[in-house]
Amino acid sequence: MTIDASADRAVRAAVAARFERLPMSRWHVTVRLIVGAVTFFEAFDQLLIAYAMPQLRHEWHLTDSASTWLLTVGSVGMLIGAVLSGRLADRIGRVKVIALCVAVSSVANLALAATTSPGSFMAVRFVQGLAIGGEVPVAATFIAEITRSHRRGRFVLLYELVFPAGLTVGALVAAWVVPLLGWRWMYVLAAVPGVLCVLVQRSVPESPRWLAEHGRVQEAADVMTRIETEVQRATGKPLPPVTDPPAAEAGPAPEAAPEAGASGLRGLFTGRYRRRTLVIGALWFTGYFVNYGITSWLPTIYQNRYGLSLSDALLYSTVTACAGLAGCLAAALTVDRAGRRRVITVCLTGAAVMLLVLAYLGAGTPVQVLVWTSLAAVFFFGSNICLYLYTPELFPTRMRALGSSVGGAMNRLGVILGPIAVGMVYAGGHVSPVFVVLGAVALAGAAVAVVGAEETAGRRLEEVSP
Repeated sequence: MTIDASADRAVRAAVAARFERLPMSRWHVTVRLIVGAVTFFEAFDQLLIAYAMPQLRHEWHLTDSASTWLLTVGSVGMLIGAVLSGRLADRIGRVKVIALCVAVSSVANLALAATTSPGSFMAVRFVQGLAIGGEVPVAATFIAEITRSHRRGRFVLLYELVFPAGLTVGALVAAWVVPLLGWRWMYVLAAVPGVLCVLVQRSVPESPRWLAEHGRVQEAADVMTRIETEVQRATGKPLPPVTDPPAAEAGPAPEAAPEAGASGLRGLFTGRYRRRTLVIGALWFTGYFVNYGITSWLPTIYQNRYGLSLSDALLYSTVTACAGLAGCLAAALTVDRAGRRRVITVCLTGAAVMLLVLAYLGAGTPVQVLVWTSLAAVFFFGSNICLYLYTPELFPTRMRALGSSVGGAMNRLGVILGPIAVGMVYAGGHVSPVFVVLGAVALAGAAVAVVGAEETAGRRLEEVSP
């Protein structure tokens, strides 16, 4: 290893050590709120199509096939956007990509409001999907990089709660605006948060870890100094001294390590990162396969199988979603103490047990389905939100956003295939097999976590992923 390479590692370790000594402060909360607001409105945008669809079908005389394309084209864009944005964020910076995504999503909302045909609507929805799919994993990466290892899980997951909160608020706002003003005005209102792209650029510093990784040593040092000044001003106390980073972080990496210096897609499948990429991809896929397999079909099952009215079917489904939010909060409060691997394993196993018990009981009544799917939602929502914390921890700065984005892409694949698989199974008219399939997929995810997941709680990012 050259002297320059060793020096670069020392600089990166020094930046990490300076972060580790920062107490939690108003600066951390402010940055989390700004980036969280962006993620909140991206979640808001993601859900609007479901509430616009009834009027779109009537206005444009859409067939079932055309409606399906309108609904799924955004998810396809999110899948592609997740992969592209990760590579871009590792090259040009986290903050630039976050600001770009929110700007594109806002402009897309205005364009959607002006569309006059299904073809143009789908084209714009695809572009917006690129932005939504790109912002979420990059934002999770950024939040992880500005947080010290102590209680990092709680800090990051409390931030991640803004996404399900955005989905909930989006549902409430759309349910009021669409009947009153129409679907176009809903998209006009959704474009307003685009001003956040300016706030992000002006108020959120670029990740010093990313700057140091790209050789912008002086800029990384200057940003760290500004952050330290803000934290000291917020706390009103002198900062603790910088402790020396562990020798494994600051010293030269072993030349024999195949992953040393590897980056990009090739780096994700090199050395220790190959296993991590495969494991994390499987966890994202199984978790969201189960999540969307259930949530997308519950209203239909309640109506068609049990004869509930539309309002009752939506109410029952909302209870399950609220139970999922409780699971997210429980995961945020326990993930540092229990550990990522244990929380994910227990949650996926719990979800599998709840769904398989429901299948065994025969899913004979809507109340039975409500109770057991809500219990399952507590578990699979808790597991899925942990992945937003766990994934960035598994990859080094040079490819952290890309690794997170691959997870986001597998998330979208599960979102697309889960409802399709449930629809195929439910086509026979029987409900129990649906829960057998979803329970088996959750159990497979739990097995992957047991066999392949590594524990990262309480460890520096540079220690986990050199």
